[in-house]
Amino acid sequence: MTPVTPSKAATLHDVAREAGVSLITASRALSNPGVVSAKTIAKVQAAVEATGYIPNLLAGGLKSKRSLMVAGVVPALAVSQFLPTVQSLTNELGAAGYQLLLGQTNYDAEVEASVLNTMIGRQPDGIVITGLVQSEAARDKLRRSRIPVVETWDLSDEPIDKLVGFSHQKVGAAVGSYFLEKGWTHIGIASGSDHRARMRRDGFIAALGRDVPTAFVSPPSNLERGRRALADLLALDPRLDAVCCSSDQLAHGVMVEAQARGLRIPQDLAICGFGNADFSAHMVPSITTVHVDGPDIGRLAARLIIDHCRGAPIAESIIDVGFRIVERESTAR
Repeated sequence: MTPVTPSKAATLHDVAREAGVSLITASRALSNPGVVSAKTIAKVQAAVEATGYIPNLLAGGLKSKRSLMVAGVVPALAVSQFLPTVQSLTNELGAAGYQLLLGQTNYDAEVEASVLNTMIGRQPDGIVITGLVQSEAARDKLRRSRIPVVETWDLSDEPIDKLVGFSHQKVGAAVGSYFLEKGWTHIGIASGSDHRARMRRDGFIAALGRDVPTAFVSPPSNLERGRRALADLLALDPRLDAVCCSSDQLAHGVMVEAQARGLRIPQDLAICGFGNADFSAHMVPSITTVHVDGPDIGRLAARLIIDHCRGAPIAESIIDVGFRIVERESTAR
């Protein structure tokens, strides 16, 4: 085909003319390809390339009541543990013709409410949220919006709509039991101050059966805050022999600070993280952590949104993906 150089923006009529098909066939090839042949789709796609046509998704959405856009809400894009979920979510939605629009809350309830208001106003085909929405007003607004909502990375018997996640209480309890089995007596916790990290701390303390020194840090976690957390914990208990960290980023910082002080890991200080970040297996020593299947969370959340939009039956509205402790060198003694 010969590329068209239009004096104005190309229209669907231009695409149909270029492809040699009717207007309605061109429209179906772009909006509902399942009802036309692969040969016709190829011709229409080639015509789109030749004409430079850009579909008016807003106009299409008004007719079909579909925006082909899904909103995603994350605490912070800098937090690496959420990135595999976002990537998987993007890929799964993209394969079904949807695009993901991201907003971040910076772990701030007011920012979260503002982001959600903006998302609701755009009328996306679905909203995927990292964590549980804490504000009851925001939860009520989301329910009344009638937009499919999937909360992720947490667990509740009463989600707004649908949920894919795991229990942070159970994660904390499992790590606490692991520490008990190891026989450590002078234990500290380096924890983010956000809701989910505190829930893991609560589960850890419950399993331990006693309170232990805790250094809280503002999210997002990083190496510097991990170093500071260990310094604070050692000031509280110089005999510290094990630290439970609410993220692998904090565990990395704790490890660097311990090594700077001449402490051997795990002989003098055992360290456990959370999130199974890519770097954790490659540290020296490697970091024991809690693995959660982030990509699976993203894939399942996308499928719930897509199935809802297509009117397909949904077998489970609450999906628990579970977790597992990955023991490595930082606690192996």
